[in-house]
Amino acid sequence: MNVSQPFYAHEPDSRIMMEKDKVEISGWTEHLEFINEELDYLMDIEDRMLNNSQLYQQLQELQRENRSHIGKLYKYKMNIGNIIECDTAECDAFYLHKHEASRKLYLEHVKKYRSIKTQVLSQILLHAKT
Repeated sequence: MNVSQPFYAHEPDSRIMMEKDKVEISGWTEHLEFINEELDYLMDIEDRMLNNSQLYQQLQELQRENRSHIGKLYKYKMNIGNIIECDTAECDAFYLHKHEASRKLYLEHVKKYRSIKTQVLSQILLHAKT
């Protein structure tokens, strides 16, 4: 993850918030990129060991969603500089809402990923016992 420069008291609040949001988005995208790698491994394991077509389809769908979320976050990060142009409370509220909606989407996706990953791992354990 990129480490940004420290914030200084003379910087405007909007710039500080923008930089904070960029750092957070970078963390989210880095995590989703790692999830994408793990999904490749999980699909390979599923294909070689489990042969559960329904589970494989869930993993494929999750990977498509993951890639879509990564793209959306990169696009959002590129457009986040518009926060500095805000000069009204309504504009600030718009970007705050957009950021919180992105956070919610990210967290829901990670929760879904963890659930499916747990399914794969439990299937591996069941398969190993037979």
